[in-house]
Amino acid sequence: MKKVLIAGVVILVIVVVVVFFTLSNLGPIVKTIVNTVGPKITKTEVSVSDVSVSLFSGEVKITDFFLGNPTGFTSAQAMRVGSVYCDIDEGSITKNPIIINKIEVVAPEITYEKIKGTDNFRALLQNLQGSATAEKRGAGTEEKEAGEAKKIVINHVIVKDGTVNLTMAALGGTEISAPLPYIHLKDIGKEKEGASPAEAFGEIFASLYESINADSVTALFNDGLKQAGVVKERVTEGLKAGSEAAEKMLESSSKDIESATEGLKNLFKKE
Repeated sequence: MKKVLIAGVVILVIVVVVVFFTLSNLGPIVKTIVNTVGPKITKTEVSVSDVSVSLFSGEVKITDFFLGNPTGFTSAQAMRVGSVYCDIDEGSITKNPIIINKIEVVAPEITYEKIKGTDNFRALLQNLQGSATAEKRGAGTEEKEAGEAKKIVINHVIVKDGTVNLTMAALGGTEISAPLPYIHLKDIGKEKEGASPAEAFGEIFASLYESINADSVTALFNDGLKQAGVVKERVTEGLKAGSEAAEKMLESSSKDIESATEGLKNLFKKE
C-alpha cells in the first residue's frame, strides 16, 4: 500500500512539473511569436510588451498590444490594447483541441484612417491577403510533415469598452470618436471540433472590422463631420464606400487570414 501511495505521489509531482514548465514557458513563446511573425503577415509593426501566465488559474494576460498602420497612412497606430485576458482550460493544454474558456479584449483604442476612398483596416486586410498568397507559394514539404497542428475551441470572445477614432485629411489633424459596439462571439471552432488559430483569428478580426463599420459608428462620424463643417454629401459617400468595401472583405477575410497566419500554428504543433 505504501509503495502505491509513493508511486501516486511521484506521478502527481511529474504532472505538476510538466504543467508548470508548459505554462511558465508559454508567455515568452507567445510574445516572441507575436513580435516576430505579426509584422511579417501584416507588413506593419506588431508588438506586445509582456505576456504573463498564472500558473494556478491558467489565465494569460497580454499587456500593451500594438498594431501599426500600413504604408501610406499617417496616424501613429491602427490599434492599441492595454490588456487582453485569456482564460485557458489548463486541463486541455496537452489535448486536442485546446479549450479557451474566454478571451476578453478590454478598451481597444482603434484609429480608423480614411484616405482616397480606402481605409487603414482595408489596407491591413489586403496586406494579409498578400501574405496568404506568399504562404501558399512558399509552402514546403517539411511543413506538411511537421505533424498535426493542434486546434482550439474558444467558448467566448468579448471586446468591450472600445473606442474608434476617425481621422482623415478633411479634419485637419483632429479626430472624431465613437464607441465601438460591444462584441460577444461564442463557440468559435466548436461545430467542427476545433479551429486552427488562424481560423479563429480570422473570425474575430472580421467581426471587429464589421463593428468599426456599424451603422451606429457611421452615424456618429457623420454628425461629427457635419459639425466640423465638412461637406456632408462627400463624407457620407466616403463612409458608405468604406462600409461596402468592408462587407466585401468580410466575405472572404476568414479564409484569407487563415492562410496568412498559418505560421502561428507552429506554436501548437507536436514536437
